[in-house]
Amino acid sequence: MTYSGFTPRTFGEQDCTDKQVDGTASTIYSYIQKVTNNDTSDVDLDLDVASCPLYYHSTAQIDSLRINTELNGAGNINITGTVTATSATIPTITGTASGNKLLANFDIPHVKQKGKRIRHIITEGPEAGIYIRGKLKNANTINLPEYWDGLIDPDSITVTLTQIGYSQDLIVEDVQWGKVVKIKSGLGANIHCYYEIWAARWLDPMNHDEKLQVVYEGETPEDYPGGNKNFLVGGWDYDRRETQWKGVDKDS
Repeated sequence: MTYSGFTPRTFGEQDCTDKQVDGTASTIYSYIQKVTNNDTSDVDLDLDVASCPLYYHSTAQIDSLRINTELNGAGNINITGTVTATSATIPTITGTASGNKLLANFDIPHVKQKGKRIRHIITEGPEAGIYIRGKLKNANTINLPEYWDGLIDPDSITVTLTQIGYSQDLIVEDVQWGKVVKIKSGLGANIHCYYEIWAARWLDPMNHDEKLQVVYEGETPEDYPGGNKNFLVGGWDYDRRETQWKGVDKDS
């Protein structure tokens, strides 16, 4: 047998530059596998990876995360910093924010004064309040939004009227079926007014007996009676900081 010698193994050049990941987008929600099994033995990892168990990222840390479409999940979002909208669009916050500080807010650039910003705090109260407002002229009917039907408690509707231009002795004559508000003038004057109408949303539209527990016994939001399935709880971490009522006698 003629020996022709070994054929040297060839290697490609190493490229350590940062590159964009290409490929087809996967629509499967799955864990990200860690890139190494931490095996420091002399085993050729290309041939045998059974020496150490494989791990996946159940938790992860990253300096900056960009989401191109949407963020989905069933857990809580706990943030100690500020949530800021980078455009003039006011973000919609669904759920209930809790804590000892005024937390839920939006922060946008000033429309007319360069170098200035505007920050507003979302209204807080002992109910999931919802409102509409507007102006009524030469009419006596205010039609409530169609989507209020089944969403709000019709017995909680309140109406505030502000007459414009002259005295009109405005009266809420009737709230019909939680859908229509009828206004009249005790002086028989033509109606011209601003209106503001508030109502309380059902916490659970399928269970009207569920009410908000404004004050309850507990150390964290996890102690809320009945659990937090209908709430997005944010900001409770402020409870861990020093507050003006720290150390107050519970019996006082």
